[in-house]
Amino acid sequence: MATLLCRWGRTAFRRRRLVALVWAVLLGAVAVGAVRAPAASDDGTSFMPGIEAQQAFDLIGQRFPGSAADGATARIVFVAPHGEKVTSSGRRAAIDTLVSEAAGEPKVSGAVNPFTAGAVSKDGSTAYTTVNFTVKADALTASDKAALEQAIVRARDSGLTVEAGGTALASKTAAGGSSEVIGIGLAAIVLLITFGSLAAAGLPLLTAVVGVGVSMAAILALGHALGLSLTSGTLATMVGLAVGIDYALFVVSRYREERDAGHAPADAAGLAVGTAGSAVVFAGLTVVIALAGLAVVDVPLLTKMGLCAAGAVAVAVLVALTLVPALLGMWPNAVLSRAVRKRGRAARTTGTAGARWARFVLRRPVAVLLACVAGLGALALPATHLEMGMPGDESKPVSTTERRAYDALAHGFGAGFNGPLTIVVDARGAADPKAAVTAITGEIRATHAVVSVSPARFDPAGDTALVSAVPATGPNTGDTKALVTSLREERPGLERRTGATFEVTGTTAMNIDIAQALQDALVPYLTVVVGLAMVLLLVVFRSVLVPVKAAFGFLLSVLAALGAVVAVFQWGWGAGLLGVEQTGPVMSLMPIFLVGIVFGLAMDYEVFLVARMREAYVHGDRAPDAVVTGFRHSARVVVAAAVIMIAVFSAFIGSGESMIKTIGFGLAVAVLLDAFVVRMALVPAVLALLGDKAWWMPRWLDRLLPRVDVEGAGLTAPPAEGVVAAAGEPVPRQAART
Repeated sequence: MATLLCRWGRTAFRRRRLVALVWAVLLGAVAVGAVRAPAASDDGTSFMPGIEAQQAFDLIGQRFPGSAADGATARIVFVAPHGEKVTSSGRRAAIDTLVSEAAGEPKVSGAVNPFTAGAVSKDGSTAYTTVNFTVKADALTASDKAALEQAIVRARDSGLTVEAGGTALASKTAAGGSSEVIGIGLAAIVLLITFGSLAAAGLPLLTAVVGVGVSMAAILALGHALGLSLTSGTLATMVGLAVGIDYALFVVSRYREERDAGHAPADAAGLAVGTAGSAVVFAGLTVVIALAGLAVVDVPLLTKMGLCAAGAVAVAVLVALTLVPALLGMWPNAVLSRAVRKRGRAARTTGTAGARWARFVLRRPVAVLLACVAGLGALALPATHLEMGMPGDESKPVSTTERRAYDALAHGFGAGFNGPLTIVVDARGAADPKAAVTAITGEIRATHAVVSVSPARFDPAGDTALVSAVPATGPNTGDTKALVTSLREERPGLERRTGATFEVTGTTAMNIDIAQALQDALVPYLTVVVGLAMVLLLVVFRSVLVPVKAAFGFLLSVLAALGAVVAVFQWGWGAGLLGVEQTGPVMSLMPIFLVGIVFGLAMDYEVFLVARMREAYVHGDRAPDAVVTGFRHSARVVVAAAVIMIAVFSAFIGSGESMIKTIGFGLAVAVLLDAFVVRMALVPAVLALLGDKAWWMPRWLDRLLPRVDVEGAGLTAPPAEGVVAAAGEPVPRQAART
């Protein structure tokens, strides 16, 4: 592989204008497609095949045609001034006017009057109306919403507090925007400090932006056709930007190193792509496997998010292998440090900070190993209390009308009003369907923690009924989860007595079932992803113990990161500093998505750092010396890459979208722990204790696995003395013997 990539890099270097033109044309083509494509739809509910709530939802769609349609809704909540009631003549008139105006709009199918539908709280302080639209929320134009918004303003002018929930008037929180700009700015500072050259710092940023631009434009172009959402694009941007900068950083760093060694520019580019590029390929493969592997969980939204992010990583790898050497060909000397351009070669140093740190760890491997394991274990303890859910409007800032509407309904009608359970009773097998439905609804009404049950609504055939049960507790509480479990446990006895059965669905039950299914899917997912990645690492390192050590370190870092997420977003430790206004269960999709991304990134650092150790060991260094050599050449770049990823992910903590905020925080903490604790401390400690055994592999396995030459043993390009010329002067080339 190293030989092939070396030729690839030298070809891109020499045909730099053609390569740059191809990328420019590709970016322009997908950009045009993105502009002309219809807008992508919003994320729907994260339905998951096989769970009871999904099966019940499908049954409703079959037995009640049109009831499962997902037209937009707006729930308008009215709160009377303190000491007054919404039923007073003046307040009631304002509400009646709003309802009649809303019902007369062209795309509104109906608006319920709260005074005739019983949608007034017992104390008379609160009322609500539901406005149903004939089209989805993303199909509503600004003019479609304007009339309802103006009616709300007039109702507020009458003295009522009026808030709006639902999907029709939901505020769109930009998940990206300034986050990417902040991340790029922080990355630029880190690169400038690392390289000491504006050109060397700017090149990885430029190529990463090109890669993210291609990925995002492709997602927007295909968004409507494939049902890709803005959330999928934001996560692809987050991951693609981070790995894009890092992959280009490693290639540019190795190019500078080869130039320092005296190689001609074309040879240095080839050697950089052949060695660092090989590591980029395998690191990218581990990330792609981890992200694409999310498909095994069988949640459509999660699958789309993972595939979009995996595509962004694949583009980042291609950019690092082609566009980076092409740009190096355009400015072969600009990326070098000023000292190298002046002297023609960098001074040889053996006492770098990375080498000194490695020697420190090698002298105290047991103490360092125990400290790492104990520290990460302590951070991971909160993860044992992880509670998963699907936060809704209650997780939004109080500055949004959706959050205020949620709070008003909870105050006026009870905490469970915002998360009713939908019960679908299938009485086709009952001798008397109506009697069976009556018996089942009576039992549900008598269940502890059920506040109220609506009258049954039958389908046209009269053998299937829908009822709504309001719990006493909020949608994301443990008590509501226990209620759903209790109702389902009562089902066998009721079925024997009545001949009918029922299923529990609705948003609350759906979220409970998804959270449980994701917990159950975590172990199979880890088995598939870690297993495939272990095979890749076996091929890369020709070692049995190094991949095992890599997986162990990953588990420590990801559990510690989940512990930090629980402490902040669930327990509220320091939540105010991050702008988290409402703590509660962690979004159910987040842990498994975090595991997938962190695993891929952890293997990135493993490949980049340990591959250089393997390279030194293959070329004759003793095992301890190989660890020092790897740190001498790679530690600074790995640290810079980790800081860049932390900066990029931390920038997304400011997002107004709960899931993006949580993932941004979790990824930033995970990279911090994995790069600086696991890879920079635990890894050299373990390698010091293993010695030569770290690189042992059974002969039969060695013969079975393919050889890919990631360390570049087949690349023997002798350096040419005095090849570093001043900027703008021609530089003689020297071909590498491959």
